[in-house]
Amino acid sequence: MSAVQPEKLKTGDISAALLAYYQINARNLPWRVPPGSDAALPDPYHVWLSEIMLQQTTVAAVIPYFNKFTNAWPDFAALAEADEAEVMAAWAGLGYYARARNLIACAKVVAIQYNGCLPSDEAALLCLPGIGPYTAAAIVAIAFGKRAVVVDANIERVVSRLFAIGEPLPAAKPIIRAATQTITPQDRSGDFAQAMMDLGASLCSVRAPRCMLCPVSSYCTAYLAGQADSYPVKAAKKQKPARTGTAYWIERDDMVWLVTRQDKGMLGGMRALPDDRWRAGADGDSLPPFASDWVMLDTKVQHVFTHFTLTLGIAVTAGPDASAIQDQGTYWPVNSLDKAGLPTLFYKAVKAVLAAK
Repeated sequence: MSAVQPEKLKTGDISAALLAYYQINARNLPWRVPPGSDAALPDPYHVWLSEIMLQQTTVAAVIPYFNKFTNAWPDFAALAEADEAEVMAAWAGLGYYARARNLIACAKVVAIQYNGCLPSDEAALLCLPGIGPYTAAAIVAIAFGKRAVVVDANIERVVSRLFAIGEPLPAAKPIIRAATQTITPQDRSGDFAQAMMDLGASLCSVRAPRCMLCPVSSYCTAYLAGQADSYPVKAAKKQKPARTGTAYWIERDDMVWLVTRQDKGMLGGMRALPDDRWRAGADGDSLPPFASDWVMLDTKVQHVFTHFTLTLGIAVTAGPDASAIQDQGTYWPVNSLDKAGLPTLFYKAVKAVLAAK
């Protein structure tokens, strides 16, 4: 895709213009230190926690969870000592539950090996559970004030437009990172990264970017070519496979049987209704946990995961004594299932059953 390159692309000018804009327009977020405030750097625990929560999740969705977690577990030591079931329940609804398991594992490593203080170099951070290259760079830049090249989805979009990078994603990622390297300043790289994130989340949006208001539009190759909407270039999406499965509602004396899913796999470590072993690669086997007079509800639950969609049928039966159920679990009061910390998929199933009664 052709584009008009600016004759004099001064990368230092890009960072200076963006930092000046950020100084006035920075978003007020609970894990941030506003530019120009007395506190030079934010709490590394807050930066780490927010970055883990923000992976594939919006800022608006994360804020209440961040506040809940920091109130309950204010530092690495507290989180490392927390009851894992309570942490998983507190995470319920935020999705991508492997992040919560890694959160607990990482807190324990930091508490034991680093005396509760997050290491400040990328190499050490990359050895911690749940921390990849982006998160490590973001922590180093934002929490410790060191220069690091930070590239998230918002920054990818901004940089691909600034340089009119025509290679489709994801193949363009190394090219985008190299371009980001050229414009990341030596000083205030944390503020620069956050400014880029804010720009991508506001003016440089996915659709209808507001280029006339952008502080770096005069340096933007895509804008100068009248092609801002054309970037980043994305490869054609493959259709998500559709899977089917069954959840089982086992009720006894106004109590419902809940199991804890295996740590590995979909929704690992979470409380849930028993199901028929559906997974991303295959439908469920339709085999209930025990023989009984199962009744299928007319209602089905649909849920979209990252790599597939799931249609979940619901079968109900009167529950036996707990000792007769082979799956490890517990009976939970029907009227307090909202406190069980169920993943969104199974809470949808709960609401469907209650609506059908």
